Amino acid sequence: MARATGGRDYGGNIPRTMIPKVRSYFTSTPPKARAALKQIRAAIRSVAPRAEEAFSYQIPAFKLNGRMLVWYAAFKAHCSLYPMTGAIRRKLARDLKGFEMSKGTVRLPLAKPIPVGLVKKLVKARMAETDR
Repeated sequence: MARATGGRDYGGNIPRTMIPKVRSYFTSTPPKARAALKQIRAAIRSVAPRAEEAFSYQIPAFKLNGRMLVWYAAFKAHCSLYPMTGAIRRKLARDLKGFEMSKGTVRLPLAKPIPVGLVKKLVKARMAETDR
C-alpha cells in the first residue's frame, strides 16, 4: 500500500496500481465536485478505516475484506454513492427523504452541503450487508 504524494491527499490505503487512476479521477473533476468527493471519501474512511481504496468501473471505490463496499462518483450537478440496495433505502427512508435516488444509487446534490452523517449511515448499512 502507498500514500499518494505531491501535496494532495488522494490517499489512505491505496494499492500502488490505483494511485494514478484515483489521482487522475480527482484532478479531472471541477473544484466543487472534487471537494465533495473528498468529503465523501473522508466519511467512508471514517466508518471503514480498514477499507482499501480501489478504482472500478472508471470511478473510485472502496473494498473491505476483499469485497467491494461502495463506489462514489462526481457528475455535473451531483455526486453518487453506489450500491445502495432496496433494503438500505427502505431502512434509511426517513434519512433519504428529499434525495434523488435510482436503482442502487443515492444522488447528493452539489448545490447543497454533502450530508456527511448520511454518507456514514449508508456506508455502515452497506458494511452490515456485506458482512452477511
